[in-house]
Amino acid sequence: MTTAEFERDGSLVTVVLDGQGQSAVDLDEPARLEFEYVQHLALCIDALAADGPLRVTHVGGAGLTLPRWVHHTRPGSPQIVLEPDAALTEAVRRELPLPRGHRIRVRPVDGATGIAGLRDGSADVVVVDAFAQGRIPADVGTLEWFREVARVLAPGGLLLANLADEPGMRHAARVVAGAREALGHVAVVGLHEVLKGRRFGNLVLVGSAGAVDLYSLRRAAASAALPTGVLTADDVARKAPGARPFTAADAEPSPEPPARGAWRRR
Repeated sequence: MTTAEFERDGSLVTVVLDGQGQSAVDLDEPARLEFEYVQHLALCIDALAADGPLRVTHVGGAGLTLPRWVHHTRPGSPQIVLEPDAALTEAVRRELPLPRGHRIRVRPVDGATGIAGLRDGSADVVVVDAFAQGRIPADVGTLEWFREVARVLAPGGLLLANLADEPGMRHAARVVAGAREALGHVAVVGLHEVLKGRRFGNLVLVGSAGAVDLYSLRRAAASAALPTGVLTADDVARKAPGARPFTAADAEPSPEPPARGAWRRR
């Protein structure tokens, strides 16, 4: 169980876990997304997912920022959140009440247990945004994990996974390799300075059994408020030649992040 801190700046509330800001919720403006990678998750949904309500499964909950955004932008969307820390969820519900009429259901289970309990083809979108001690857990980056996610996705379904890595993208490249083998088609979205290896940062992995619409994704990235780019799986492989998928036998969490407010540069 993790003790959460809630830092307030007007209507914006940041949920801090293990010394790292994990979620930011604007109680007055649910469309506002403060964190860069969360903006990229939303960008991918808008660019690639079908119109109207979506069946979304979230692995990792924290402040429930993206579920709130989906509820706001896609009213009526049934959403499942897999968050094992029940005390955290209780604190978030108390400090950051969910909007009326939501269809967000939080299950107090870890990602592996929760995904294993879902029906084949039951999700239009699976969002993986899990943290433990400030790092992305090893078990949500393995080939076996992505095969389970592929089972849960409906035809045409979309996987979005938050990655974090240092310059060189060696860890991310292995995660991308596993997603590509399990799903077939993968792209990566991120800030230009992260994609170019100038600093530690977050990336969003996009995966699907069908071809990823790179034209729509790049068009959305070019229009983003932040300087955002798109890499193909081949682009990532060229950055880390020979990268092979993580498996349950050799999985590793993402690299340790720099101190809050600092950046690790090459």
